[in-house]
Amino acid sequence: MSTILITGASGFVGKSLSSNIAKNNHRVICMSRKHNGLDLPWVRGEFSSFEDLRQLDKEQIDAVVHLAAVTGGCLERDGVLVNAEGTRCLMRYLMDRGCKKFVMASSIALVGLQSTKFRPVKLPIPDEHPCLDRDGYGFSKYLMEEITRYYCLQNEAIDVINLRLAAVCPDKNSIPLQNVSPLSPWCLCGLTAITLADAVNAFTLAAESKYKPGLRIMNTVASKSWSAVPVAEILANWWGNEIDLSHFKKPGHEFDSVYSAERIKQEIGFAAKDLPGN
Repeated sequence: MSTILITGASGFVGKSLSSNIAKNNHRVICMSRKHNGLDLPWVRGEFSSFEDLRQLDKEQIDAVVHLAAVTGGCLERDGVLVNAEGTRCLMRYLMDRGCKKFVMASSIALVGLQSTKFRPVKLPIPDEHPCLDRDGYGFSKYLMEEITRYYCLQNEAIDVINLRLAAVCPDKNSIPLQNVSPLSPWCLCGLTAITLADAVNAFTLAAESKYKPGLRIMNTVASKSWSAVPVAEILANWWGNEIDLSHFKKPGHEFDSVYSAERIKQEIGFAAKDLPGN
């Protein structure tokens, strides 16, 4: 039995993930500002506070799933202080106490999709697409990933998986299919959403995956876009000839995800089950 710390355990994904991992013969310790109502060990506190983390001094943490964060629309200052500096504090505390596996909730928004000025460097958007963010939130997740990269260089024994998570929707609410529409902030999110069940499965697979020292960055997305029309029609309406749409014009690829979904399938066996038409 391994001991897994989950930060943000009272959140939308965190509560379901805590329950799911606990069923898989792991000891789960939940950390959050408020109780999640589950009958699991719980620590009240902020992952960004070293003093709060000291409550875990007597625990031997084998792995952490780090979900807690300030989310899209946050102030630049809050994003940097919480998502970047807070993650540094958490990783330093756990590494110094022997934790070797880190599963981190990054975001597909890291690339800069919040802005209508965003243009992807390549399509489908690769797992390690550079940060082109102008608004602060994506930049804060980029800094978080860079902190994990720094610590992997400093400590070659740790296994770090950054999951660039798509927008997560409730299981019972069908995700609306997107149609040709005007370009707007966050426009890619509707095309790239996944359900809660799929998000929980992705984090569970990552936490339970075979130990592999080093850094991995993976788009956590479905293999298909939530699109009512061929994806190329939507993207051409947004970006015209500024980007290469040839992938989506190949037979059989008309409804592929805008983000590449291959690496996460190869690395940890994740493939979203909730897809358009299912």
